[in-house]
Amino acid sequence: MPTLAPPLAAPQKVLTTVDKRRNLSQRELLAEYIAPGLPVVLTDATRQWEALGKFTPAFFKEHYGHLSKEINGRTYTLAEVADLILTSSAENPAPYPFNLNMQQFLPELLADLKPEVVFGKSDRVNHPLLPGLMLRNTQVYELFLGGRGACFPYLHVDALFLHTQITQLYGSKEFILYPPEQTPYMYPKVENTKVSQVDAFNPDYEKFPLFRQAQPVRVTVEEGETILFPTRWWHTTRIHEPCISVGRVHLNEWNWADFNRDNFELRRRKHPAVALATLAYGKVLGHLMDVQERLA
Repeated sequence: MPTLAPPLAAPQKVLTTVDKRRNLSQRELLAEYIAPGLPVVLTDATRQWEALGKFTPAFFKEHYGHLSKEINGRTYTLAEVADLILTSSAENPAPYPFNLNMQQFLPELLADLKPEVVFGKSDRVNHPLLPGLMLRNTQVYELFLGGRGACFPYLHVDALFLHTQITQLYGSKEFILYPPEQTPYMYPKVENTKVSQVDAFNPDYEKFPLFRQAQPVRVTVEEGETILFPTRWWHTTRIHEPCISVGRVHLNEWNWADFNRDNFELRRRKHPAVALATLAYGKVLGHLMDVQERLA
């Protein structure tokens, strides 16, 4: 199974909070956060999105209430969840995560998420030469609905070493982050080293004693704000009020090599020829993207 690679660039400071920034230029974003591998909350990056004020429980109940998803062995419609997140409590939380692949189920709503936030010198995930095979069924645009008392079910690093963007469109969400250098405290699963064995909200310190040394960085992302955090940051979330958010994955020059290598590792045992071909193609495509970004 693929393993977590060492960080390319360790953060230049020990974080206790996540910066919240506005009017940040693309050059400043790259230099101050993306290149050094630090998370940041952008307070105004999506102020022009049509989704703000539109993506509400009532909107999804009215227009997409028939869509359904199975959670913990039970199937819920979006209409049911839209009602449940409004009455959710710590004692009786709404089912979570209720998430939908927007490209598959809500493609017409992608126009409401413009202009895109570019997490790099270019938007490599949407590059015309990147084959869907290399994203391995990853949900590039993902809608999440949740209610008070809900938590994401596990502490993890996102698949394929992809960077993460989450925008709050209705309500807020608390993010609990652990930097890459704390990986030894996370007790990654043997079968999937991007998922921790530890329940971050109720840790068993007898079974996982090193987790006592883990120092989380917590930030609440408010409605209209966007959090960006690089790959290798362990994370989970907790919700304190009705919440609708949109997630987006990113590729750039800082995670391309790990993304390409992870694609190879995921295929090399069962499909070695495909794995080698994918690895070679990824190296050529990465070089092409580097050149295109230098010339842009």
